[in-house]
Amino acid sequence: MQFIALKRDHIKATWGLLAQFQQEMTRCKHNASLFDKCDTRQSTAVALPAALTHLHKYQRAIGIAHDQIYFTATPPRSPIIALHQLQALGLQMTQRAVFGRIPFLLGGSAHVCACPELVHRTSLMSANFDSALSAAHAAAATQNYPTGTLYVVATPIGNLADISLRALHVLSLCDTLACEDTRHSQTLLRAYGIDKSASQWLAVHQHNEAEAAEEVIRRLQAGQRVAYVSDAGTPAVSDPGARLAWQVQSAGLRVVPMPGASSVTALLSACGTPAHDSSGFVFVGFLPTKATERTHAVELLGQEPRTQVLLEAPHRIEALASALGALGTRPVTVGRELTKQFEEIATVAAQDLTMWIAANTQRTRGEFALVIHAQAQTRAAGSDNDRLLKILMQELPLKTAVKVAAELSGEAKNALYDRALELKAGT
Repeated sequence: MQFIALKRDHIKATWGLLAQFQQEMTRCKHNASLFDKCDTRQSTAVALPAALTHLHKYQRAIGIAHDQIYFTATPPRSPIIALHQLQALGLQMTQRAVFGRIPFLLGGSAHVCACPELVHRTSLMSANFDSALSAAHAAAATQNYPTGTLYVVATPIGNLADISLRALHVLSLCDTLACEDTRHSQTLLRAYGIDKSASQWLAVHQHNEAEAAEEVIRRLQAGQRVAYVSDAGTPAVSDPGARLAWQVQSAGLRVVPMPGASSVTALLSACGTPAHDSSGFVFVGFLPTKATERTHAVELLGQEPRTQVLLEAPHRIEALASALGALGTRPVTVGRELTKQFEEIATVAAQDLTMWIAANTQRTRGEFALVIHAQAQTRAAGSDNDRLLKILMQELPLKTAVKVAAELSGEAKNALYDRALELKAGT
């Protein structure tokens, strides 16, 4: 049992309740009272000062299950709310009456235990997404969703509003939901107002993916629609799902992607790139956790001239930053808590990354994506590529010369084209 004491306008955690409870009550003149007046057999209730829910910090609301709150005549010093389960959810609550019509004893002493009149947690959690789910069905239902198909569904990396309408429709439609963590995904689906029975859930994670894929294939062969989601983002991108998709395709069955949120593309779209860098990027993912292996991996990163994308967990970000310092002045863009309220994106020299993290204690928190920017290419007038371009440009049109040079040298065509223009201009 966890307890929360109501004091004036705030809900305050007591008895060691963790700081994850981030909701506070604030006065608001234009809103109805949080607690309405009502009478019970035990006492007469009075209304608290007008208040509304303020979703503090991470914009999370509290889901309160039914039969969990009521008032008794046994008075502690301050009103107490007893919650069997306290779970912060990433949704914006629009309902003013969070606790409904419940009694409140005069004199500032009441004990909160259970109230059958309280709205069920599921309805609280799904209230804001009812219209989104309806819109998803209206927008996506006209498309054909064949049975016997695995749907690989991208889910939000932080902000619940980042899910696509088609993803919502498929998650609602599917006969089986395979997921990395069933508990995590159950909370996610409840937030969107989607319910699945126990038989419709299937755990498929990195430790059982090969074996679980056989069960997925069995269900697909039985004519089911199976959706797969990882904990966040796009499955198979540093997440389980790649082996599953391979085995399903190898069995002659169809795999359909439901694209959406990805920390990789999100950070790339925001970090920018110099005009000279047109060589694409390399996705690296997570580096080894052992120090010696990580150091060797960073040495290889330094030899790669193209843009590279890394991912890292909060408890290893300081070790990674220290290792990346070997890249010297090479720019690194750090994306922390992407799409969330405290999102932070900054570009610093690799050698200054440790200092940047140390400047704020909050910077070791959250999930990280990092972009190691492409190395600036220094081109000597007498380099092999320049010599090759000059010879070809004497005999061929510029575009043809660039195409041939790219095939012979293995260099990126766009980079060679830019250099050819510079050579033609005499620079």
